[in-house]
Amino acid sequence: MIDKSFWCNKRVFLTGHTGFKGGWLSLWLSLLGARVKGYALDPPTSPSLFNEARIGGVIDSQIGDIRDQEVLHESMVKFNPDILIHMAAQPLVRYSYSAPIETYEVNVIGTAKVLEVARSCTNLKAIVNITTDKCYENEEQDKGFQEDDPMGGYDPYSSSKGCAELVTSAYRRSFLQGHDIGIASVRAGNVVGGGDWADDRLIPDILRSFEKNDAVVIRNPKATRPWQHVLEPLSGYLILAQKLYDNRDKYAEGWNFGPNEQDVKSVDWILDKMISKWPNSSWRLDNSSSPHEAGFLKLDISKAKSKLGWKPTLELSDALEKIIDWHKAYLNQEDMQAICLEEIEDYMKNMNNEND
Repeated sequence: MIDKSFWCNKRVFLTGHTGFKGGWLSLWLSLLGARVKGYALDPPTSPSLFNEARIGGVIDSQIGDIRDQEVLHESMVKFNPDILIHMAAQPLVRYSYSAPIETYEVNVIGTAKVLEVARSCTNLKAIVNITTDKCYENEEQDKGFQEDDPMGGYDPYSSSKGCAELVTSAYRRSFLQGHDIGIASVRAGNVVGGGDWADDRLIPDILRSFEKNDAVVIRNPKATRPWQHVLEPLSGYLILAQKLYDNRDKYAEGWNFGPNEQDVKSVDWILDKMISKWPNSSWRLDNSSSPHEAGFLKLDISKAKSKLGWKPTLELSDALEKIIDWHKAYLNQEDMQAICLEEIEDYMKNMNNEND
């Protein structure tokens, strides 16, 4: 369970707060009463959740690059956080093919610089480093990855996140244990939700096509992923951070946060569900050549269930309805900060009801 009393007045340094997941987490932390310092590049898209939900008004936001170690050091050490959540990344598989060096610089060297600066923070007790389900060596077997499976990655993005996992492990054993700082890495599935306008992501691509009354162009309709609403993994990160802060030895390791088995679905299943909720919409197959992308991904989440008491609470069909409702509210120019906060509060109520 997420403990509001734990988070009240906790100082949280959050990298990547201008991104999609970082924006939702910023709002959630502010709702819990945490004192948040965000550090990230400008929002990666226009429109963006950061701007539409006015996230800069609820946290202390600094625009900066994690590769700039001097500026990062000044920002983080001056803030002196209790908890560090590292989300800043180059997050796109297809973009990594056109910008491999940038991808490795941000995801590997950037992570190392964040952890190096963290060593100088005297109040810091817990670090949660966000990587991805794609960090595993994927042989496309019909089973979920477990946390101790080998790291790997076919494409530059996936392998950069595997490298980031190795950096995390090395810093844990070489430096952070000696500073009494617990560090955990978290691997989520394919995260979906309102406010994502990124290129080359299924849900944003679908919604863009819906708005234009165009057929959605799909590369691989049978690709199967562990889809989950954005609030699902974020709830896991928050629960893990609480436990890590209080018991730095027990929880300082890797963790998977994914959906239940029945929500590991193919792309065409997602399309059919969303098309049924949006009149006059359709999709067609993209027959052009594309870089390699994994055909099958699934996470084993039994460890998070048994050791953290975390579990998914939203079925995928419900999550897709929430996304469509969110996007229609945006098109109707509603108050998106209020919409997001209401969604977070409803989610926490559902979590509490399931745990009663």
